[in-house]
Amino acid sequence: MGPVAAATARDTFDDRPEGQAGRYSEWLRARRDLKKRYQSLYCALRERCDIAEHGGAKRRRRSTDLRCWITRCACTGIPGENENVEPKVEIRHLSKRFGQITAVDDVSFCVGRGEVLGFLGPNGAGKSTTMKMITGFLAPDSGSVIVGGDDIALAPVAVKARIGYLPEGAPLYADMTPLAFLNFVAEIRGFRGEAKRARIEQTVQRVNLEEVLNQPIATLSKGFKRRVGLAQAIFHDPEVLILDEPTDGLDPNQKHEVRALIRSMAQAKVIILSTHILEEVEAVCTRAIIIARGKVVCDSTPAELEARSRLHNAITLAVKGDGAHEAAQSLRDLSGVEAVEALGHIDGIARYQIYPKAGELLAATVSQVARERGWEIVQLTVERGRLDEVFRAVTTGESASSEGGM
Repeated sequence: MGPVAAATARDTFDDRPEGQAGRYSEWLRARRDLKKRYQSLYCALRERCDIAEHGGAKRRRRSTDLRCWITRCACTGIPGENENVEPKVEIRHLSKRFGQITAVDDVSFCVGRGEVLGFLGPNGAGKSTTMKMITGFLAPDSGSVIVGGDDIALAPVAVKARIGYLPEGAPLYADMTPLAFLNFVAEIRGFRGEAKRARIEQTVQRVNLEEVLNQPIATLSKGFKRRVGLAQAIFHDPEVLILDEPTDGLDPNQKHEVRALIRSMAQAKVIILSTHILEEVEAVCTRAIIIARGKVVCDSTPAELEARSRLHNAITLAVKGDGAHEAAQSLRDLSGVEAVEALGHIDGIARYQIYPKAGELLAATVSQVARERGWEIVQLTVERGRLDEVFRAVTTGESASSEGGM
């Protein structure tokens, strides 16, 4: 076809209905993108095949080795293709059903480096199922998981190399010792020689496993088994950490150590952890998602969640003196007070919970009234708000304002 004929054909196509022209443009863009991808793959193949001139003949690697490498490319993507992509986890419209039960229903969110996301929800809400899909242990019925630019369905090996995963229950090989288990983890993660020895030593110190290192895992306490599971999750210094109930079974000292470890890693990683312990959200999380009946019902920072509590900026007041036991009415008359709840009278001390109207700060006003009435202030505390109250409200539909009294 000559230049004139080709130009005429293009003009004829451009005169077609807008929808057809649009589809043709999309096809051209997809074709260009595919061509670029295969050009990159071809360059990588040439380098991998080690094509070189030797004695006038070309030397190549064995074809079996080449076929194996091409297969890995199909699973992991072109080497170096997404090495410089910012670590990020994108969950797009993820759904999973088990028979008639919808465990996860159109869940979407995104987590970037430096964030510690607390994944909250009642039992059976879909937390563990979502984590299994993020890590590739369970295939979704619909939706996608993108980690560092790679779709886990298209490049599962590449994605799993970036992820450290502590599953629910921390499944381990009971007949191994922690040291043997970490040697096994090191081998499958590609560590050898001095690098392996140094990484095992570093990981053991980070999770404090020294005293049980040569003890069979079957004989360990639940807390130590959890720490061995955490050790394998962080062993290869992954970009993304998925931790399902990381402090489950730990004593208070162990919880403190694990939370400190999570905080120390937070700036360089994407961390998603599920928990039933709301104080853990306050201690380590920068963001919280609450899931109920398979759906995301709340996505906020811990401070924003506390602000939704009826107790946010409420005053807990304990006073004694003449008329202190009848102070409730005086407190209710204050502007900015929504309600006053009497908490009881013990040893001449009257205790009250004072609920503010939205946006009101009452500490200075309450203190001034107490002085004017001649009450001696035993306690005056400003409440931050309670996550458990908000959790109940968003997962059950129970109104937080229904708690407490007037």
